[in-house]
Amino acid sequence: QILRKKSVQFGSGYGHQFNCRFFSNNAARNVKLNEVDNPTTADTQATGNVPWRHTETHWALEERIISMNRAPSRLVSLLQTSRVDAMTDLAELMETNFWSKPSSASDELSPFGVPSWVVYNSASDGFTGGNPSAFPQTGAGSIDSDVQSRWKNWSGKYTTLSAADCIRKWREASTKTEFRPPVDGPFNNTRSQYGFYTNYTTLGQLEEILYSQNDNLGSDVASLDGMTRFRRTPVTWVPWFDNNSAKMLSEAGVTNPIYGLNWASLKVAFLSGEYLKTSKVAPHPLHHRTLTSFTDCTYQYFCQDRRSNFVLSQ
Repeated sequence: QILRKKSVQFGSGYGHQFNCRFFSNNAARNVKLNEVDNPTTADTQATGNVPWRHTETHWALEERIISMNRAPSRLVSLLQTSRVDAMTDLAELMETNFWSKPSSASDELSPFGVPSWVVYNSASDGFTGGNPSAFPQTGAGSIDSDVQSRWKNWSGKYTTLSAADCIRKWREASTKTEFRPPVDGPFNNTRSQYGFYTNYTTLGQLEEILYSQNDNLGSDVASLDGMTRFRRTPVTWVPWFDNNSAKMLSEAGVTNPIYGLNWASLKVAFLSGEYLKTSKVAPHPLHHRTLTSFTDCTYQYFCQDRRSNFVLSQ
């Protein structure tokens, strides 16, 4: 979902810049016949920027271990399995990076994941998700939401996972973050690609609610498991949430969260030429019989429209 090459962007320089639309030039007005024209111009956009972050993985094999694994004693292809293991490690780290944010203002290693852009505010519901805390920049993308009030995501707090509480707020959040401008253009989100993400505790309760609403279940007591949808969009279980609840509470301040992410606005940019760049297999400089290969990527997550994303937390 994150690294599909057709959906990522590529950039250059020391970071990635992107445009966000906040303003209007107030050009529309009511007029009389033969009214004197008074054209105005205004810069209706602000530029966000994020610094690059760098991630790598590698594999290493001692040549004599390869010789020991040759036919007829060969069990598996060591080169192939070593590469698969290395790329699996990369995928797991990228998942952690995606759902995390820098731990402090001095953190120069961590990418700006979802909590950097979709901020939870326990104080009040609505478009109240402002600047991320303990962050290397003042505001997400160096745009201060205290200055640009429209640079905030939707945030909501629920107590119980019920139709009268969580689901009601979920409906409101989905309605108000999927606002569609009345005209086509580069900032129109009519092609929004929404996804809902939560942990198993929440998903399990949603499946129970779905079960209780269906009168034609037959003899299968779990016939609707794996079929939970909200507004015809599948609700996706994120195992990482279950394994990192303490990290999510400390970094993002969320418990049993429901994230509504718009993949049309939340993206990843790579430095041109640095998309999963793999080096040639070569001897290690300090171990002449050990072969190594590295895969590097220079990238950063960014969001062009925070108002089209939301987070709910218990």
